[in-house]
Amino acid sequence: MALYQRIKDLREDADKTQSEIAEYLGTTAQYYGKYEKGEREIPFSRAIQLAKYYNVSLDYMADLTIYKNKQMYNDDENELLKKYSKLSERSKGRVEQFIEQLYEKQEEQKFKLKEAK
Repeated sequence: MALYQRIKDLREDADKTQSEIAEYLGTTAQYYGKYEKGEREIPFSRAIQLAKYYNVSLDYMADLTIYKNKQMYNDDENELLKKYSKLSERSKGRVEQFIEQLYEKQEEQKFKLKEAK
């Protein structure tokens, strides 16, 4: 069984006891403690409850990412990603080329500024 170190870390970071979290989940402290020790698999519905409680992603709780927050990007970035995902493959390629050109120009400008100093 998996060891859920992250749920223990999240609980401790929130200064909560096993009893407090168990009460939130509707179980006992002893049963919840088995989740933290990896002696019992945590049900998906309870994992979702915990992710909501701590305001983290399930990927973070499962140690699949280092990003705690559910949202890695700001609203503007998310909107751009949504629009990008709806483009044709050809249009996506054109966008990628344009971004690469912008990035290269930006890096050149940074280099020139650095040399001028």
